[in-house]
Amino acid sequence: MKLGWACGRVLAETGTGPVLIGKDTRISGYMFESALEAGLSAAGVDVRLLGPMPTPAIAFLTRNTRARGGIVISASHNPYYDNGIKFFTAEGTKLPDAVELAIEQELEKPLSTVNSSLLGKATRMNDAPRRYIEFCKSRINPNTDFKGLNIVIDCAHGAAYNIAPRVFEELGANILCIGIKPDGLNINDDCGATKPDMLRERVLANRFDLGIALDGDGDRLIMVDAHGDVVDGDEILFIIARDRQATINGGVVGTLMSNLGLEQAIRSLALEFFRARVGDRYVLEMLVNKGLKLGGESSGHIINLNLTSTGDGIISALQVLEIMVTTGKSLHELKQGMEKFPQKLTNIRLQASVNPADFPGITRAVQEAERELGTNGRVLLRPSGTEPLLRVMVEGADADQVDTVMRTLVQQVQLALSGS
Repeated sequence: MKLGWACGRVLAETGTGPVLIGKDTRISGYMFESALEAGLSAAGVDVRLLGPMPTPAIAFLTRNTRARGGIVISASHNPYYDNGIKFFTAEGTKLPDAVELAIEQELEKPLSTVNSSLLGKATRMNDAPRRYIEFCKSRINPNTDFKGLNIVIDCAHGAAYNIAPRVFEELGANILCIGIKPDGLNINDDCGATKPDMLRERVLANRFDLGIALDGDGDRLIMVDAHGDVVDGDEILFIIARDRQATINGGVVGTLMSNLGLEQAIRSLALEFFRARVGDRYVLEMLVNKGLKLGGESSGHIINLNLTSTGDGIISALQVLEIMVTTGKSLHELKQGMEKFPQKLTNIRLQASVNPADFPGITRAVQEAERELGTNGRVLLRPSGTEPLLRVMVEGADADQVDTVMRTLVQQVQLALSGS
């Protein structure tokens, strides 16, 4: 409630209009929604409640309705017992650091309400789903028809459960849906973009053309081709970049986690490749700073600033399907041209937040791993931004060597963290 109040106090100085609140389907969203609504009202700001809606939908509707800001209650790909809060500016972008700092400063002050006559009002935006569905459909050529495409769609029992099926069905595709029965507890539970096994099984069992997996808040996309191969964010980014070379201003932004194969494939297209810090906000920041249009993460966040202001799983999938229709190629054929390097990821659970650079033993272990991998390999350690985990990535030209280096590195990191 106090966060809502602090946000309302700051946004009241930056514009007029209401603040939109959307959420995913986890059970705690009801509690967070009511508390934020109360805080914003206490600050004198009107609220429009959107209910369960994908994160990119809130970004679009904030911009489209001339709201002064947008709030999303979601923990993205995390289990139901986690939750979080994201903010959007009136332009549908993440809050600048200065605005975040101002909100933090307000949080230090005692909560007070405006005069009763100035309290904010709350209303529901009942046409929000239809507005966003039409926006998604407008992001591809209006003559594009998906008739004849057979698609399995996994909505992760999340925010896109009643949106994504309607988008693809209205564009003519024959769809089979899974992950569309949220109960507040099953969001991302063995389904969605982080766990595409069920999607893969359905694609193969039904002999469909492809599968589309979104995460709990609908901003990530992972695909499965007709052979049952998982197509991750790096491959999706390559497919779009190769087809849209003329409109992406000469370069693509990935992250420190992007596969070396993606970097090589992008450079083979005579395009520049840049690596941002991990996180879609840093990809977006680099896109803006370098005047580029297309970027993304291996996890499936794809940002195309020619089409929208933030990562959007549905719109990214529509781009790939449009390329399939216009080229007459399958998803399996479209991903050819990018050879992924073997890459292994391991999560080390932490008791408290740590900076790997503070542990000499970890620094030595990383240096040894990098020497063994040589010039065709990489090592990356980074604390998770959402969970008490240290994420370890090892990448190289030889899969067996990558496995060996990873086992040794994880053992040495765990020893260093334990103080042994």
